[in-house]
Amino acid sequence: MTPIAQTPSGDLQGTVESGVAVFRAVPYAAAPVGERRFAPPQPFAPWTGLRDATAHGPIAPQTPSRLRAAMGDFERPHSEDCLTLTIWTPAADTKPRPVLVWLHGGAWMSGAGSLDWYSGATLAREGDLVVVGVNYRLGALGYLHHPAISPGNTGTADQAAALRWIATHIAAFGGNPGCITLAGQSAGATSIGRLVIDPASRPLFHRILLQSGSFGRPPLAAAEAASRAETLMRHLEIDPDAAGAAAKLRDTPPAQLLAASGALARGLARFASTNPPFMPVVATPTTGAALIAQIATAASGLDTLIGVTRDEVHAFFAADPAMAAVDEPRASAHIGSAIAHYRARRPGATTLDLLADHASDETFIQPSWALAAALPGPTFAYRFDYTPQDNPFRACHCAELPFTFGTLDTFHGAGMLNGANPIIAAALSARMRRDWISFIRTGRPGPEWPAYGPARLAMRFNDICEPATTQGSAP
Repeated sequence: MTPIAQTPSGDLQGTVESGVAVFRAVPYAAAPVGERRFAPPQPFAPWTGLRDATAHGPIAPQTPSRLRAAMGDFERPHSEDCLTLTIWTPAADTKPRPVLVWLHGGAWMSGAGSLDWYSGATLAREGDLVVVGVNYRLGALGYLHHPAISPGNTGTADQAAALRWIATHIAAFGGNPGCITLAGQSAGATSIGRLVIDPASRPLFHRILLQSGSFGRPPLAAAEAASRAETLMRHLEIDPDAAGAAAKLRDTPPAQLLAASGALARGLARFASTNPPFMPVVATPTTGAALIAQIATAASGLDTLIGVTRDEVHAFFAADPAMAAVDEPRASAHIGSAIAHYRARRPGATTLDLLADHASDETFIQPSWALAAALPGPTFAYRFDYTPQDNPFRACHCAELPFTFGTLDTFHGAGMLNGANPIIAAALSARMRRDWISFIRTGRPGPEWPAYGPARLAMRFNDICEPATTQGSAP
């Protein structure tokens, strides 16, 4: 039977796959083109008749992911007309099911919530959930800030617009707007932090699930963001001080914007840094610690599940030929006296290992534990340690994704899965899905999980899953 969702904006026709109804390319905001480029999202006009929602729409304009050696790659048509949702539901009926809203990662430069990697079909079927994947603007189109052109953070504004649409429409897909878990990985998890502190968005979700958030990256202040926008324009041979500069930038084809963004990124690149050229902007300079404190205060009352992978940055460095040639004197100059700690923690480590361990702690791991400790509500933490034997990417950034979604078969060419034991991988995925579903439904991931508190215990996922302390992991 063809699934039909009767929403406040109009009727949608979906399809059924693996026993789950799927609605694709569901618009939540108007196409951000023409005068709407670089502007906050605008509502999508209601329609009459039955709208086809059986096929994927385009994803945001982007270049290939810098983690494609680890994750594999994908090909999808690109367009600025990309502000859409993918919705998986056991049935488009009136039963009020818990809702999972997914914000993908990709350093605010790549990815899409509609990718097969993030298929919500298995979670929806096993957990009797409604799962929503969000496409939002990326790169300069989503995060360019300049007083004469854009307020910035339009990609985050897209995410907020998607939440507003979900609040008023998800009941038509069998979802409960009063039980929404907002989940994300990497840039998606970090974006959730910004949505938590946004007073208008905070009431629109009830639990948060933060996977490998980059809470250690210093927030980008408006003045620096505006300087980067002007550098981008100069790469495009647009004088940022000339009359009509904003109009010229709005008229620049996406492919040229992407090429100029690449040139900007190369100019900003620093040794052993994973910072992207565009990211959410704050009005005045602040520190990561101050932002974590702000998030923790605003998160009062939210159930939280937060975690990291053991070797977050190994995927970034292992895929970079320049990093393989780095010698220990340069590594010591970068890390300082802490290099002795990292060498003791990983006997026999290569110089790349030491740099990656330090960057993992600095950008992802220690800031996540700091946030977990500061959160006032019920908080649970995890660390994903599983890695196939002799895999150079180790338990890297993104390694947990195929396990949490149950989509191991969709990560084609993913180096991070090379050598994985299929029996162990299937069992680990089943365990993680069980715990994620429990958290989404109840706010508790499972009876074996300790709450995160003074003992700093987190669930460690490997071929054996057990609580372990997060203390002593960094100097």
